[in-house]
Amino acid sequence: MRRPVTVALAAALFASALTTMSAAADLSPVDFVDPLIGSAGDGNTYPGATAPFGMLAWSPTSTRGDQTSTGAANGYQYDTTRIRGFALTHVNGAGCNPGAAGDVPILPFAGDVTSSPTADTTDAVYASNFSHADEAATPGRYRLGLSNAVTTDFAATERTAIGTLTYPQGKPASLLFRTSNSLNGSEDAETHIDAANRRVTGSVLTGAFCGRRANGGVNNRKSYYRLYFTAQFDQPVTGTGTWKDATLQPGGTDQTGGEGYATGKDRAGRGSGGYVTFAPGSKVTMRLGISYVSLEGAERNLRAEQPSKSTVDGIAQKTRKAWNTELNRIGVQGGTAGQRIVFTTALYHSLQQPNLVSDVDGQYLGMDQKPHRVERGQDAQYSNFSGWDQYRAQIQLLALLEPRVAGNFAQSLYNYAKQNDGVWDRWVHVNGATHVMTGDPSAATIATFYAMGVRNFDYRGAFDSLYKQATVPRPEGLQDGGCPGQCVGQRPNLAQYLTSHYAPNDVCHCWGGAAETLEDAVADSAIGHFAELLGRTREAAELQARGSYWRNVFNPATGYTQARNVDGSWVTPFDPASDRGFAQGSAAAYTWMVPQDVSGLADAMGGKTAAVTRLDGFFHDANGNWQLKGGGPLKYDPTNEPDIHAPWLYNELGQPWKTQETVRQLVNSVYTTGPSGLPGNDDLGTMSAWYVFAALGIYPRTPGSGELLLSSPLFPGAVIRPEGGAPIRITTSGSGKYVQDVRRGTRLQRDWKVDASFLHGGSLDFRLSETPTTWGS
Repeated sequence: MRRPVTVALAAALFASALTTMSAAADLSPVDFVDPLIGSAGDGNTYPGATAPFGMLAWSPTSTRGDQTSTGAANGYQYDTTRIRGFALTHVNGAGCNPGAAGDVPILPFAGDVTSSPTADTTDAVYASNFSHADEAATPGRYRLGLSNAVTTDFAATERTAIGTLTYPQGKPASLLFRTSNSLNGSEDAETHIDAANRRVTGSVLTGAFCGRRANGGVNNRKSYYRLYFTAQFDQPVTGTGTWKDATLQPGGTDQTGGEGYATGKDRAGRGSGGYVTFAPGSKVTMRLGISYVSLEGAERNLRAEQPSKSTVDGIAQKTRKAWNTELNRIGVQGGTAGQRIVFTTALYHSLQQPNLVSDVDGQYLGMDQKPHRVERGQDAQYSNFSGWDQYRAQIQLLALLEPRVAGNFAQSLYNYAKQNDGVWDRWVHVNGATHVMTGDPSAATIATFYAMGVRNFDYRGAFDSLYKQATVPRPEGLQDGGCPGQCVGQRPNLAQYLTSHYAPNDVCHCWGGAAETLEDAVADSAIGHFAELLGRTREAAELQARGSYWRNVFNPATGYTQARNVDGSWVTPFDPASDRGFAQGSAAAYTWMVPQDVSGLADAMGGKTAAVTRLDGFFHDANGNWQLKGGGPLKYDPTNEPDIHAPWLYNELGQPWKTQETVRQLVNSVYTTGPSGLPGNDDLGTMSAWYVFAALGIYPRTPGSGELLLSSPLFPGAVIRPEGGAPIRITTSGSGKYVQDVRRGTRLQRDWKVDASFLHGGSLDFRLSETPTTWGS
């Protein structure tokens, strides 16, 4: 098969329509999305079919000859053209390997099943090659022709999928349900085949996100979940079978057994599943529903989202319409075809999460492993919160474009905290607390939602809960389980932090005392602003003062943020290129992570002029050449979060034209079309959201604030259409990447930022220049 509407074709159509914009209007935003962007390198995106904020995502699981690992953390790697199935759940751009989800891979197989697929530990038999020429990925629909001559065509709704499997003539037509083969493995799985009613059902108990580190190397059972599925066929089932470990049971209809969570030989050859066969040459329509609550929930979801006469084309069109609604939240004018593709795809990736976890009847599984229903006034329960990543850009874009979803998400996180003894976890996967990364990103997230006008959640209750988390020590804060990476304490050794006013590296029970201090200072500053907006003046003063604790890990002697011991001494030897005391980053990168007090940071560095000189060196080599693609630990790293705000710091340092040129250089060189178009892990839409903001010429100033920093827009015009809100217009005149002046409505905007009132509608009109100007300085 060949892609009916390829990205290349969309680009060509757009290019030909540039001179007649009415012709360009025939292309909808969906036509400029390439789901394969980020699927090579370390992007960890997936190309399969999913709906906006969907629970289900039908996408391939790659194999490099080892059924316990894949080509990438998310299950799909563009350069790995062999798959062992199509899984039902995925998380966009997560960086852990093993990662998340990839549940219940289903493999159409043109042959007889003569041995246990689990015994095929190198995926030599029960897998298939494919060519990208036979792959078509568009929002909500994914088609792939396999080298085994089976073609697949699937479309997704929020909780279901429908697709056709076309088998070749003259060969057996088999369909394998590798029920236990989740990306991380599984503790248990069950498969049940009802041939008479043309149905396969089952579930998998899986989880252990990010592997086996948590709780001192023991699987973190808090992050376990069970996914239920139902699969229904329109063609007669002519044969059945099951397997467990190396044993095949032809004719079997029921089987159980998990793989465990190890990798390599300890997990290889373990697990269970089942298969059905159809008549040779069959064209089979399969309808799938999933639930995290029960099999009845999966079947209820399927009935609700797929009426009995549903077709692949019909569902694909419905989901395409839903994606066009979301992608129309920002309409851009002008630009090249490549720029439109990169921008629209970034917006697509940004709005894949949070993900639904509640069923159509409002039921979901809580963090206490008990069934719950959504709160009064809440539309749905959402999850998959990569907090340390998302609080810097993705949650601001969500609040701007989809404030109702943002409010539902805020309530969802609060619900989970109430079910988790008051603890807001840093990285929530499905209904599990994984403890991944550092700091208190929930505080930064909820405070930012409120500052940006989100109100459809219990914000007073959420504030009280977050304040308690920031002020009342808990016993797990003194444990080292899961460290580094998944430390079980949410505010590690809080009592000592409140005494020392920093996280001592030798007793912090955290992933780097310097990083923990910087993260907590950002979080405290954010909820301090939250308190101020709520009229909680005592708490506001207390927390905003704690927002300055970053100063206690800034060493004037070295000029860098540096870890300290509990006795006050600096951790030595010190090297700014080292990550000692930090999490996934160097001292050189983390030193800039003070968005709440840029002027204070500049003073600590010796003044704004000195800070600008250092920032110049962060983005350039000694000869003045750009260093924006990973120039080593002393340079800017566009692939990870601690320094992604750094290009915008020039605004507050009095030289905004350098923000304008640095952001434009990143937009034009680091983000591109093609599978390698993302600089690193998309991290649940974070890197994509950074690009969306940068291309618009705006960026969140600091967590807990609704202010936006300004740069120069990439496109001549853009209209932001928030759900339920007034439009926001951004236009440019002139040429170049430097700002000559800006008008906000009828008045001149002389400042390098806009306040939160801008989020309620208005306009920004930029006049651009080919050369740097002193505007905003």
